[in-house]
Amino acid sequence: MAKRNALYAQSGGVTPVINATAAAVIEAARAHPDRIGSVYAARDGILGALEERLIDTSSLSADDLAALSHTPGGVFGSCRYKLKGLDDNRREYERLVEVLKAHDIGYFFYNGGNDSADTALKISEMARKLDVPLQCIAVPKTIDNDLAVTDNCPGFGSVAKYVAVSILEASLDVMSMASSSTKVFILEVMGRHAGWIAAAGGLACRAAGDPPQVILFPEVPFDEKAFCSRVRESVETNGYCSVVVSEGLRNAAGEFLADAGTTDAFGHKQLGGVAPVVAELVRRELGYKYHWAVSDYLQRSARHVASATDVEHAGAVGRMAVALALNGGSGVMPVIRRTADDPYAWTIESAPLEEIANKEKKMPEDFISEDGFGITPACRRYLEPLIRGEDYPPYGDDGLPRYLRPNFVYLDRKLPDFSV
Repeated sequence: MAKRNALYAQSGGVTPVINATAAAVIEAARAHPDRIGSVYAARDGILGALEERLIDTSSLSADDLAALSHTPGGVFGSCRYKLKGLDDNRREYERLVEVLKAHDIGYFFYNGGNDSADTALKISEMARKLDVPLQCIAVPKTIDNDLAVTDNCPGFGSVAKYVAVSILEASLDVMSMASSSTKVFILEVMGRHAGWIAAAGGLACRAAGDPPQVILFPEVPFDEKAFCSRVRESVETNGYCSVVVSEGLRNAAGEFLADAGTTDAFGHKQLGGVAPVVAELVRRELGYKYHWAVSDYLQRSARHVASATDVEHAGAVGRMAVALALNGGSGVMPVIRRTADDPYAWTIESAPLEEIANKEKKMPEDFISEDGFGITPACRRYLEPLIRGEDYPPYGDDGLPRYLRPNFVYLDRKLPDFSV
């Protein structure tokens, strides 16, 4: 095969370890100078590719890549933009082909979740239909852990660790004050349809009575009376109650409790905050003093408490993505296959994007306790290996992590301006 350049891009909500995947892709591509020329990165995902805002990653040294691997956020910029089908918006695909040809790009690595897998699938199908020489590989990441086929998603393990640690630490605070002050603490976590992140909070509960005493999953319709009864029981037994609630909590009619009435670029409902809704119920029905918090961006950017297992996963899928492309793969994604729980063992395989794009993996029924407020031993066996190990970033003399903030070198544009 002729030597071609490679293009990497990040898409969707970022994770604590997506840059570790980026560094792995770049390092793996550089290891094959006979097959891959320059490695470029699109600024702001597929939008940067369409608008020809391309970064030359050759300006990143080996030390920069090491720093990149422990830097949170998406250093190349991400986006939420959904490509329509080839027949619905041929103009964008023709523009993408022009950019690929102008910069001799033969490998495209798109690092994202469900909707990004759909974009990668559409691009790979476009390349096949239009006879464009391109190996298009989707690279997994999502904190929601809802990608089909793969055992878990890079990014989830670190968020799970953050949530478990956070509810444990906050609960110790509440326990200290419960006799005369706050008796209920509510932590809202991400998860629109799947309760994986909320379930991770359950790892803090290692013995009867431990927090969180209540977990509210999107998969379990919210029952106000049962919830209030459980909170009252915990306060009377333990002196306090800690609650982890998924942003996607729904009522019996299937409606989000926190529907903000708007949608994002992918058509997903925007959720306006369920924690205060639940807190108001506690105040109105039980009269307990409460505090609530929304973990929001904190949970998906907390690289300082990343899971070592998660970081290892993130690098492995990046390296496998390059290997798949060099072996002629396209329209596929590297996925994690678990081979054992204890000791935890796993390998990386390939899966077709048709089995992943626009599909959603929710919590299995046997992972949620019979009362709907906790996790089962089976869920704990699944989750625990994913948060094991620490991978702390280096700290500077000022006491802060040393995160990478590079001054990128952009390629000269060869094409006319384009706007989506």
